[in-house]
Amino acid sequence: MASRDEVIEMLHGGRMERLESALAAIDAIHAQDPKSVEVAGENVPEELDYARRMSAALAEVTDAPGELLQIAARAQHLRRWQIPRSEYPMTRPGYHAWRTAQGKAHAALAKETLRPLGYDEETLDRVASLVRKLDRANDEDAQAVEDAACLVFLASQLASFAEGRDEAQTIDVLQKTWKKMSERGRQAALALELDEGARALVDKALT
Repeated sequence: MASRDEVIEMLHGGRMERLESALAAIDAIHAQDPKSVEVAGENVPEELDYARRMSAALAEVTDAPGELLQIAARAQHLRRWQIPRSEYPMTRPGYHAWRTAQGKAHAALAKETLRPLGYDEETLDRVASLVRKLDRANDEDAQAVEDAACLVFLASQLASFAEGRDEAQTIDVLQKTWKKMSERGRQAALALELDEGARALVDKALT
């Protein structure tokens, strides 16, 4: 995979469209994740796999997503591994503080990554806002990013999340996840092909 500098060089050489170059530059960062997961028999950096899943999920919750929305969805979790959960208290306030720190760091890095590609500051601020999923109640694009993140959690992370946790705790998280989703996101969630255990948890959460 090309590095960010190589992506910038290709863009200026006219060999890449700006959106394509932006996604490639973001993926180059994801590819640095020291953790990997197996996908179709191949080891893939964990956050690169997550980013690809986000893009696929976005297509399920919005029609013809615009350039900035596509970028924001792909830029979730940029260098997430650099801010471990263990650096914050293992409490609910500690969790929220960690999530806030992550969101700010991802948004700042997204701007830093996109700036050399020719995006102006107003556009960069918009991407940063979408990365952080701000003002979801009034911003359809921010809600779309949230919906995509919820779908990825349900489809690929729920089973591992539930391991070692009390069922009531998992159901509580699922109910909170459901509340964050739009009606279109919920319909997409209901259409997911989940394994038997995950489906049972979702069904309990919704009843």
